[in-house]
Amino acid sequence: MAVSVLVGVQWGDEGKGKIIDVLTRDAEMVVRFQGGNNAGHTVEAEDRKLVLHLVPSGILREGTACVIGNGVVVDPIGLMQEMKGLTDQGISVANVQLSDRCHLIMPWHKLLDAYNEGKAAPGKKIGTTKRGIGPAYASKANRTGIRGVEILNKSRFETLFRAEAAEYNKLYPAHGSELLDVDKAWEEMSVAIDYLTPYVTDTTVSINAAYKAGKSVLLEGAQGAFLDIDHGTYPFVTSSNTTSGGACTGAALPPRAISNVWGVLKAYTTRVGEGPFPTEQDNEIGSFLQNKGGEFGATTGRPRRCGWLDIVGARYSCMVNGVDLLAVTKLDVLDELDEIKICTAYKINGEIRENFPADTTLLDHVEAIYETLPGWKSDTTKAKCWEDLPEKAQKYLLRVAELLDAKIGIVSVGPDRDQTFRTA
Repeated sequence: MAVSVLVGVQWGDEGKGKIIDVLTRDAEMVVRFQGGNNAGHTVEAEDRKLVLHLVPSGILREGTACVIGNGVVVDPIGLMQEMKGLTDQGISVANVQLSDRCHLIMPWHKLLDAYNEGKAAPGKKIGTTKRGIGPAYASKANRTGIRGVEILNKSRFETLFRAEAAEYNKLYPAHGSELLDVDKAWEEMSVAIDYLTPYVTDTTVSINAAYKAGKSVLLEGAQGAFLDIDHGTYPFVTSSNTTSGGACTGAALPPRAISNVWGVLKAYTTRVGEGPFPTEQDNEIGSFLQNKGGEFGATTGRPRRCGWLDIVGARYSCMVNGVDLLAVTKLDVLDELDEIKICTAYKINGEIRENFPADTTLLDHVEAIYETLPGWKSDTTKAKCWEDLPEKAQKYLLRVAELLDAKIGIVSVGPDRDQTFRTA
């Protein structure tokens, strides 16, 4: 009986989609448990590159159930377009399940997202993708949200839709937000919910049935632990729990169901959007990592900020998530470097600290304390197993594992399926 959770250990963009695709070789069900379509998982296989936003990464595995859990906020129009796009490429979406308890992103959520970001003062902008994620979660907390179950009753859905749209138009356009054309918006939404109706189901029942039947279930998160609304660099975070604890509520499974936690860790560190970044390299190293690693957002195309591996943050992340096994991605990006640095401590106001502070303002004034390791200066992209890696690359990985108190379970040395291998 195996239920595994896979989470990002950093600020997201660690390559979770690729690792999930590898782990789904053995999975009978893949469940997305939080976030929205502001996240993108890139999967490359058989000369095909897919960027998935809401559909779980197991979609490329025939026969694997792909569940969008109750903890996700779903843009019905975006999901319809994504599923149709997969179908156009010859990929079946018959195994997709959409939770009847998930909350839906409505057109006014997107307008509110843009409005809130636009009026934010300099230095206060979150760097949101303006896809309505935060406002949708806010509606959920305010108990004014519209859930997936409403898709099954179109007349009731329309009543709720028009009432909430009217409330938005009453309150926000007067303060500078865009006025919503309710009739046009409903016309577009109507098409989407008609398309999605066959996929809406009680995923709480189907997920727990798979668990109790002893099936292999993989729970996948979006973003990374540094963006968790409780444990991340608040307020520069997303609006959901991206850590492993969020998997239980977002997939409706009891904690005892979880058998192990995979933490995906990029061999260096990146982040998108605003907020502190202690190991950021706004220099030639940062430019090298960005260009060599192709560090541009899968969903937005935004360039990612790049820097050395931050062990202080990653250690905190591994602790909170209970990471058992690490999946290290993009090791090959470091192949050409003479030396590689890892941040093992922070110096803040003259004090050496090895713990990740809650006060985000302190992170703006961190002096990163680095340990320097020699580069391996050789090509790792053809490695098929641990023994194929250069000795210095092995030492780098082992040092990272030692500092994070976890085992290396997967190493990735390129974007394709055959450039990823298991070590545990």
